[in-house]
Amino acid sequence: MDRFDAMQAFVRVVETGSFTKAAGTLHMSKTTVTQLVQQLEARLRVKLLNRTTRKVNVTADGAVYYERAVRVLADVDDAETSLSGAATVPRGRLRVDVPSPFARFILIPALPGFQARYPDIQIDLGVSDRMVDLIGENVDCVVRGGELTDQSLMARHIGDLQLGVYAAPDYLQRNGTPTHPRELEEAHHRIVGYRWARTGKLFPMTLQRGDEAVQVQSRHGLVVDDGNAYITAGLAGLGALWLPVYMAEKSRAQGELIPLFEDWTLSVMPMYVAYAPNRHISLKLRVFIDWIVELMAEQGGVTL
Repeated sequence: MDRFDAMQAFVRVVETGSFTKAAGTLHMSKTTVTQLVQQLEARLRVKLLNRTTRKVNVTADGAVYYERAVRVLADVDDAETSLSGAATVPRGRLRVDVPSPFARFILIPALPGFQARYPDIQIDLGVSDRMVDLIGENVDCVVRGGELTDQSLMARHIGDLQLGVYAAPDYLQRNGTPTHPRELEEAHHRIVGYRWARTGKLFPMTLQRGDEAVQVQSRHGLVVDDGNAYITAGLAGLGALWLPVYMAEKSRAQGELIPLFEDWTLSVMPMYVAYAPNRHISLKLRVFIDWIVELMAEQGGVTL
């Protein structure tokens, strides 16, 4: 039995709650993971896991061993990266999940610079607006906009997105250009709704000018839960949009979106990098987070 492999297999089973999921994240067969955990229990002469046909639960002894095993694996990772100058040359595979517009407009265009700086880091990029199980899916970190609803996650605030209201020229030609947010509540106007995948709630449409605050209650001709679909719907003239400035910048410059209510302000959207609290902050993850902070500071429409 390789004690390191067995310890790693046990930790992944605890974190994912499943031998099958653990096997998938470790790129091993379920049989191999099961045998490694059984061998570890035999060597330690304690039962680490309670197994049923439906789920796996850690025992009291297993919980104690898990905490120590996580620290040992983190120390091993640190030891490996400290050799041969690796401490200053981060390397390895980094799994990241980001919203689709953020990937399209900000992250992917800037990745050549990141790869030039850190050529030994391989980024496995998930692009979605969905809820991500960081432990179960073995994801190192996620970038998300809006207030975090999962208080168990560790998070770093990386910036605030300025928002604006926009509509396509053909939409305005058909329905008229509103001069006050309340006009969007009239029967002939529509808003494209955005539903947060994390909460299932619609993004609130609230504007303020001086002491006047308006939360628009317009009808939604379409509701989506993906950022790219959201801006595409607006470009197609399906309704007004509440967009981060960076998402609208190119379309506005090309005359595809027209800004509305420019004398009104909207609350900024906070952006975070989040990761699991028991996830070791490796050097590769640390430099990626620092780079994201730099990247956000360089973008128009972002304040830190």
